[in-house]
Amino acid sequence: MRTPRHPHEPEGPKRSAMDAVRLRRLNRWQAELLREDLADLYVESTTTPPGEEFRGRQEFLRRLAEGVKLPGFDMLVAEARSLTGCVFGFSVPRDGSWWQGFAGPLPQNLEQLTASGHVFAILETVVHPHQYARGLARRLQERLLADHQASLGVTFVERSDRSTRAALEAWGWQDVGRVHRAPTVLRVLLLPLGERTTDHPDGLTHNDRTQRPG
Repeated sequence: MRTPRHPHEPEGPKRSAMDAVRLRRLNRWQAELLREDLADLYVESTTTPPGEEFRGRQEFLRRLAEGVKLPGFDMLVAEARSLTGCVFGFSVPRDGSWWQGFAGPLPQNLEQLTASGHVFAILETVVHPHQYARGLARRLQERLLADHQASLGVTFVERSDRSTRAALEAWGWQDVGRVHRAPTVLRVLLLPLGERTTDHPDGLTHNDRTQRPG
C-alpha cells in the first residue's frame, strides 16, 4: 500500500460536507466493473515518486484482482460528487492460517477472536485528500467491520513504509508486532472495536454490538 496523502482539514461549516458522502457496498462483479475508476482514485490519493504513477496503478489493480478472488471479499466505496474513497478486504479464516509466521506467541484473545470469526482483514484503504476526507477512512473501515460483525480489523504494512503506518495509527490502528510473509517481514496493525476495559485495555475482546449469533 502506497503512502496515503493526509486529507485537508476543513474549517467551520465545511465539516458538514461529510454528510454529503454516501457509502455503497460493492460485490465482486461491481468491483471489477469499477476497477479503472478505483485505480484512478488510488493514483490521485497516494504519494508516489515521479515516474512511478503507472507502476503504482498497476500494482493496485493487481492487489484488487487478487482480493476479489478471496472468500469473504467485500468492498465499500464512498461517493459525493464523485468517487472519494474505498476500502476492501475479507473475513479472516477461523483456522488461524492467517497468523502463520507471526513473531512470538499469538495473544490468546486474538486467537479466540479469530476462531470465533470476529476478525476481518482490511487489504486496502484509499481516501481522496479533500474536504470530504475528514474522518472518512475510519468511517469506511468501521462500517465494513460492522457489516461483517467483526470485533477486530487487521492489516499488514511493509516495515519500511513508515508513512503508511503513521497514517493508520492516526486513524486508530495499533502496531502489535510483525509477521513473516516470504520474502519479506511485515508489521501487523489491529483496529479493535471492542470496549476498552481494565482487563482489556487494548480493546481486544468480543464486542457485544457485533457479536455473531450462535
